[in-house]
Amino acid sequence: MNFATKAIAVCALLTGAGGLFAQQGLYPPVQNVVQLAASGTVEVQQDLLSISMNTTRDGADASAVQGQLKTAIDAALTEAKKVAQPGQLDVRTGNFSLYPRYGRDGKSIGWQGSAELILEGRDFGRISSTAGKIQTLTVGSVSFGLSREQRAKVEGDAQGMAIERFKMRATEIARGFGFAGYTLREVNVSANDLGFTPRPRMMAMEAKAVAADAPVPVEAGKTAVVVTVSGSVQLR
Repeated sequence: MNFATKAIAVCALLTGAGGLFAQQGLYPPVQNVVQLAASGTVEVQQDLLSISMNTTRDGADASAVQGQLKTAIDAALTEAKKVAQPGQLDVRTGNFSLYPRYGRDGKSIGWQGSAELILEGRDFGRISSTAGKIQTLTVGSVSFGLSREQRAKVEGDAQGMAIERFKMRATEIARGFGFAGYTLREVNVSANDLGFTPRPRMMAMEAKAVAADAPVPVEAGKTAVVVTVSGSVQLR
């Protein structure tokens, strides 16, 4: 008998022995295990603003269209970088695309392109004011969220609430079934952000209505950070 045959024989023996032990009750079945979940929710003011600004250009020559888009973005970057500050107002370019346009006969009739600039940070006044000063782009969308620091703090608070509620429920269930207590078998923790932000299209329309150099109107809402603790406990 070669090595491979011996290995297969040993595996078969162990598998058969495991089944035999289970049948004879040597591996007791899992009993008195309860699955449960609890959540903790913390409502907090959104402290992160993101404004997407963009422009489109079209023409017969691809290089000319690309040059126009670059000029528009460069001018916007120059204006935004004057007041940029890490965490308060971060500036970055977004999508940049250039593609041919076709007529009904399927033939190329020119080129069209678009470019995007994103202003993001915690200083709402600085961001909205800068967006109002940029003349080469228009506001495409406005969205709100939580900064990394705020999210970490709030998730910590919500997690603490969820854990305490999980422990209370486990204790109540154990006592309800006549047990003295419980031990934790496994646990999972998950978090999500139930944010509410203004409609981007409506905000863009409002932005176009303001005069040049006037701040873009923005108003943050609140979001609910929810942390859920789920798992199983062994009643004892």
